[in-house]
Amino acid sequence: MTDVMNFLFAAVLAACPLLLGTLGEILTEKSGNLNLGVEGMMFMGGIAGLAGSYYYEKSVAEPVAWVSITIALVCSFLCASLGALIYGFLTITLRANQNVTGLALTIFGTGFGNFFGEFIGNAAGGYVSVSQATKAGFNNPLFPFLTGIPVIGKLLFSYNFMVYFSLAIAVFIWYFLARTRKGLNLRAVGERHASADAAGINVSLYKYLATCIGGGITGLGGLYIVMNSANGVGGVWVHNCISGYGWLSVALVIFATWHPARSILCALAFGALSVMRFYFPSSVIPISLYEIIPYLATVIVLITASLRKKRDNQPPASLGLPYFREER
Repeated sequence: MTDVMNFLFAAVLAACPLLLGTLGEILTEKSGNLNLGVEGMMFMGGIAGLAGSYYYEKSVAEPVAWVSITIALVCSFLCASLGALIYGFLTITLRANQNVTGLALTIFGTGFGNFFGEFIGNAAGGYVSVSQATKAGFNNPLFPFLTGIPVIGKLLFSYNFMVYFSLAIAVFIWYFLARTRKGLNLRAVGERHASADAAGINVSLYKYLATCIGGGITGLGGLYIVMNSANGVGGVWVHNCISGYGWLSVALVIFATWHPARSILCALAFGALSVMRFYFPSSVIPISLYEIIPYLATVIVLITASLRKKRDNQPPASLGLPYFREER
């Protein structure tokens, strides 16, 4: 029973960055923009948040943990949003190919994160690391006084604030898209650019805002990977630390059928697959094969999603298509 509870606990922690990456990409794709640069934006958000926290702590005599955490979140969001803004300028204003631009953003963001991670680490004398107080703020339970409740305390109240924050973002995005006028306008932009424009909706503005805010949310997923200490190196930059989570997030968007609420369960399922080898080792399956189970599941998900015919499970009709207003 204890092993199962520990497994579920670890699955939730592993699902958090996947959920943030998925939610950011869902918001972006609802505007009709297909941004394949999630991996790159997660790299950018991860190193920017770590650097912001690190330099704040170096600049003051007595750093305050909550200030350091806030700076990390803001820097992460803004840096990843900058990457998304570059993508938006190229694809919305200049009408560049979205697939190629997204792939270029992934390459750029990966190099950006690894370069500055190594640069700051070398300048710091070997590696860059934040204080124990900041690490504790990112990893300690948000409700420590409730963790002692049998079973429920471990499963519901033992997580860090980023887990609950990601769930709150999922609920907010679902409410925004399904229950607000602005959300309806955004969905209209993603479905039919010309029709939304004819209805008086500023297509470019909605696409820019959704792309940049969505990119910022994915950047928070990268920050979580950097700061989480489940792997024993939280708060320290590790080369190539994002390790494919951005690509898994892109696949989860399809698995969740572009629905923010469903993305919670999908991220949890993939989080469980990614940590399963640590809690249920097998003498039959080699560890190297065990490690690729999440990626095999990704292939199966993509094949299954391509076979779905229901309209509710389809992507926005204008996804990946540039909008030429002159042709309206």
